[in-house]
Amino acid sequence: QVRLVESGGGLVPAGGSLRLSCTASGRTLSRYGMAWFRQRPGQEREFVAGITWNRPITFYGDSVKDRFTISKGDSAMYLEMNNLKPEDTAVYYCAADLYSSAQADESFEYWGQGTQVTVSS
Repeated sequence: QVRLVESGGGLVPAGGSLRLSCTASGRTLSRYGMAWFRQRPGQEREFVAGITWNRPITFYGDSVKDRFTISKGDSAMYLEMNNLKPEDTAVYYCAADLYSSAQADESFEYWGQGTQVTVSS
Protein backbone atom coordinates (compact mmCIF):
# COMPACT_ATOMS: atom_id res chain seq x y z
CA GLN A 1 0.00 0.00 0.00
CA VAL A 2 1.26 3.45 -0.93
CA ARG A 3 -0.17 6.42 0.95
CA LEU A 4 0.29 9.66 -0.96
CA VAL A 5 0.08 13.05 0.70
CA GLU A 6 -0.10 16.34 -1.19
CA SER A 7 0.95 19.69 0.22
CA GLY A 8 1.68 23.21 -0.93
CA GLY A 9 -1.74 24.37 -2.06
CA GLY A 10 -3.15 27.72 -1.10
CA LEU A 11 -4.49 31.08 -2.27
CA VAL A 12 -2.40 33.04 -4.77
CA PRO A 13 -3.12 36.03 -7.02
CA ALA A 14 -3.22 35.63 -10.78
CA GLY A 15 0.31 35.61 -12.18
CA GLY A 16 1.71 34.11 -9.01
CA SER A 17 3.44 30.81 -8.36
CA LEU A 18 3.00 27.76 -6.15
CA ARG A 19 4.94 24.55 -5.66
CA LEU A 20 3.01 21.41 -4.85
CA SER A 21 4.64 18.38 -3.26
CA CYS A 22 3.55 14.76 -3.08
CA THR A 23 5.21 12.37 -0.68
CA ALA A 24 4.74 8.72 0.21
CA SER A 25 5.36 7.88 3.83
CA GLY A 26 7.94 5.18 4.34
CA ARG A 27 8.23 4.41 0.66
CA THR A 28 10.71 5.19 -2.05
CA LEU A 29 9.14 6.39 -5.29
CA SER A 30 11.95 5.41 -7.62
CA ARG A 31 9.96 2.68 -9.37
CA TYR A 32 6.71 4.62 -9.61
CA GLY A 33 5.43 6.61 -12.56
CA MET A 34 3.48 9.52 -11.15
CA ALA A 35 1.13 12.25 -12.23
CA TRP A 36 -0.81 15.30 -11.15
CA PHE A 37 -4.50 15.62 -11.87
CA ARG A 38 -6.91 18.38 -10.95
CA GLN A 39 -10.64 18.70 -10.56
CA ARG A 40 -12.45 22.00 -10.86
CA PRO A 41 -15.87 22.44 -9.26
CA GLY A 42 -18.53 20.70 -11.32
CA GLN A 43 -16.02 19.30 -13.80
CA GLU A 44 -14.36 15.96 -14.45
CA ARG A 45 -10.87 15.22 -13.27
CA GLU A 46 -8.23 16.51 -15.69
CA PHE A 47 -4.70 15.31 -16.36
CA VAL A 48 -2.17 18.04 -15.56
CA ALA A 49 1.25 16.43 -15.85
CA GLY A 50 2.96 13.05 -15.64
CA ILE A 51 6.48 11.73 -15.17
CA THR A 52 7.72 8.23 -15.92
CA TRP A 53 9.53 6.12 -13.37
CA ASN A 54 12.71 5.88 -15.44
CA ARG A 55 14.81 8.26 -17.62
CA PRO A 56 12.44 10.24 -16.81
CA ILE A 57 10.02 11.51 -19.48
CA THR A 58 7.44 14.17 -18.74
CA PHE A 59 4.00 14.89 -20.20
CA TYR A 60 1.75 17.94 -19.82
CA GLY A 61 -1.84 18.86 -20.43
CA ASP A 62 -2.27 21.51 -23.10
CA SER A 63 -3.61 24.10 -20.68
CA VAL A 64 -0.50 24.03 -18.47
CA LYS A 65 2.31 23.56 -20.96
CA ASP A 66 5.09 26.14 -20.59
CA ARG A 67 3.71 27.22 -17.18
CA PHE A 68 3.94 24.08 -15.03
CA THR A 69 6.92 21.81 -14.44
CA ILE A 70 6.76 18.32 -12.96
CA SER A 71 9.75 16.68 -11.31
CA LYS A 72 10.38 13.66 -9.13
CA GLY A 73 12.97 12.34 -6.76
CA ASP A 74 13.15 9.11 -4.80
CA SER A 75 11.05 10.48 -1.96
CA ALA A 76 8.73 13.08 -3.50
CA MET A 77 7.14 14.46 -6.63
CA TYR A 78 6.71 18.17 -7.29
CA LEU A 79 4.67 20.49 -9.47
CA GLU A 80 6.08 23.95 -9.99
CA MET A 81 3.23 26.19 -11.14
CA ASN A 82 4.03 29.60 -12.60
CA ASN A 83 1.92 32.35 -14.14
CA LEU A 84 -1.16 30.96 -12.44
CA LYS A 85 -4.56 31.84 -13.83
CA PRO A 86 -8.01 31.84 -12.18
CA GLU A 87 -8.92 28.83 -14.32
CA ASP A 88 -6.17 26.86 -12.57
CA THR A 89 -8.32 26.93 -9.43
CA ALA A 90 -8.98 23.30 -8.52
CA VAL A 91 -8.22 20.49 -6.13
CA TYR A 92 -4.93 18.97 -7.22
CA TYR A 93 -4.30 15.26 -6.74
CA CYS A 94 -1.15 13.21 -7.08
CA ALA A 95 -1.27 9.66 -8.37
CA ALA A 96 1.22 6.81 -8.67
CA ASP A 97 1.55 3.37 -10.10
CA LEU A 98 4.43 0.91 -10.26
CA TYR A 99 6.43 1.23 -13.50
CA SER A 100 3.75 3.46 -14.98
CA SER A 101 4.30 5.38 -18.21
CA ALA A 102 2.39 8.19 -16.48
CA GLN A 103 0.41 9.39 -19.45
CA ALA A 104 -3.06 10.92 -19.38
CA ASP A 105 -4.88 7.69 -20.26
CA GLU A 106 -3.11 5.53 -17.69
CA SER A 107 -4.94 4.16 -14.69
CA PHE A 108 -3.16 4.84 -11.43
CA GLU A 109 -3.51 2.59 -8.42
CA TYR A 110 -2.64 5.07 -5.70
CA TRP A 111 -4.11 8.52 -5.11
CA GLY A 112 -3.68 11.26 -2.59
CA GLN A 113 -6.48 13.18 -0.87
CA GLY A 114 -5.86 16.39 -2.78
CA THR A 115 -4.75 19.93 -2.04
CA GLN A 116 -6.76 23.05 -2.89
CA VAL A 117 -5.27 25.67 -5.18
CA THR A 118 -7.18 28.92 -5.51
CA VAL A 119 -6.08 31.67 -7.90
CA SER A 120 -7.73 35.03 -7.42
CA SER A 121 -8.30 37.41 -10.31
